[in-house]
Amino acid sequence: MSLEDPLYHITPVQQAAASCTGAVLTSLLVTPLDVVKIRLQAQHRLSQNVSNKCFLYCNGLMDHFCGCTPNNGQKHWFQRPGHFNGTIDAFIKITKNEGIYSLWSGLGPTLVLALPTTILYFVTYEQLRLRLKNLYNRNNVEGQERKQPYWIPLISGATARIFAVSVVSPLELIRTKMQSRKISYAEINESLKLLIKQDGIKGLWKGVFPTLGRDVPFSAIYWMNYETIKGFFGSDTPTFGVSFFAGAVSGGIAAFATVPFDVVKTHQQIEIGEKTLYTDKPQRTKRTAQIIREIYRHSGIKGLYAGLVPRLVKVAPACAIMISSFEYGKVFFYRLANPDSDIFNSSKENLQSNK
Repeated sequence: MSLEDPLYHITPVQQAAASCTGAVLTSLLVTPLDVVKIRLQAQHRLSQNVSNKCFLYCNGLMDHFCGCTPNNGQKHWFQRPGHFNGTIDAFIKITKNEGIYSLWSGLGPTLVLALPTTILYFVTYEQLRLRLKNLYNRNNVEGQERKQPYWIPLISGATARIFAVSVVSPLELIRTKMQSRKISYAEINESLKLLIKQDGIKGLWKGVFPTLGRDVPFSAIYWMNYETIKGFFGSDTPTFGVSFFAGAVSGGIAAFATVPFDVVKTHQQIEIGEKTLYTDKPQRTKRTAQIIREIYRHSGIKGLYAGLVPRLVKVAPACAIMISSFEYGKVFFYRLANPDSDIFNSSKENLQSNK
């Protein structure tokens, strides 16, 4: 018996709840690491008197633009004074001087947009994967369920990411504008009208292609490897530990393979962010090929793999937390509706028998 069997599928609403739980847990556990990293980066920037730039960071779920200019005379959370000598020192001083809650600065805006994005992404992936798998087995003349081929999670992951990013992209543009400074809804409305007038309705998706250029290959590689590793353990209903391990390894592989995409995407998004944050008139940005040539000319191949270690350190545990919470959530909702089922115990027995 397996959750892969159509008789035991949970509903899309239950899948959404499972992914929502994973998103909250990932944000809660990973955000402090990024807050410390950003405070260290901002400290370095301010020491260089960089006052008219923005930078990009990701807390494991989504990217954020941070502008370094004061917000109507008030400093942003990442501009608070501090003299940190390293990561551990920053953790101690922030907790002692500003309170432990400061380690979760910016969590609210993250969850507002991350939750719907994550729900769209995971529910779309799961629904599409199961439908493709059922279609694949329906054409089997032998009448027996065949092992899921690698191309099903690959296509499902890429398609789900395209859908989630495309739907949420206009909201991300508005959020970026609102976070840059205090701005009224009337001013946002005027900015959006100007953007649409100059670039058409496609202007609402400004910056979406750099995001897709990184996230679609990442999702395709991640899900293909995750489903493959999960299959090695001989169960379609993995334990929490198996999901955590498979998620961490798959996330690491996908992160490594897409570092050049991430570097190019960061350059493009920072340029788009600065023009969004500091100007009301839309401007043209550099093309992907142009940015790749510039990076290669100045830094060579190493430049395209800049930030590899920090990306691996952050992405692997974030993927592990997210997918293990999602998989466990699916089992939880199934058992909630079927308290007498032995499906979870069966997966453990299958795992032990394969050892």
